[in-house]
Amino acid sequence: MIRVLIADDHPVVRQGLRTFLEIQEDISVVGEAADGAEAVEMTGALAPDVLLLDLKMPVLDGLGALAELSGRDVRVIVLTSVSDRGDVAPAMRAGAAGFLYKDVDPGALVQAIRAVYGGQVLLAPEAAEAMLAGPADREQDGAGSALTDREREVLRLLAAGRSNREIARELVVAEKTVKTHVSNVLMKLGVQDRTQAALYAVRHGLA
Repeated sequence: MIRVLIADDHPVVRQGLRTFLEIQEDISVVGEAADGAEAVEMTGALAPDVLLLDLKMPVLDGLGALAELSGRDVRVIVLTSVSDRGDVAPAMRAGAAGFLYKDVDPGALVQAIRAVYGGQVLLAPEAAEAMLAGPADREQDGAGSALTDREREVLRLLAAGRSNREIARELVVAEKTVKTHVSNVLMKLGVQDRTQAALYAVRHGLA
């Protein structure tokens, strides 16, 4: 069961999300927060697996909440209005695992929750475009250029949410070999985990 916390300052939005999510057999809504500070507090008290977080909220906004939640064991999906495209990169840098807009299809939202819970990084197409259009254009820092062709393949599949076993099957290599490639990718990109590597791939047009 995936435990979800909803953080939005509009009661109607919270109720709509709760109503839809609670009919899913594998999702349980554990609480609702009306502002960022409450979202941080309730995350500590309720230990949700996934937090649906609006950006424009009183007391503490979504970016502030993300900063407060840094290091917590919770996967955060930003769920906000289309007007917030400029916040995509800051939100992802602050630790969000997903960025979606409130006009997302309900079924797609459920799939996103499951994907992020499973360790994937997921962005709405418009959000990905906003990141790629940012000031740090493709491989501007040069780190990605240090990757071999095979490491780029592994990074692309990693960013698509594939497990080591799935990558090994697709590339027709041993799973141990994939683990070595993943370790090399993390080292060369200067990131700590698969999520950060996937974000790098999206940010620099490698995925």
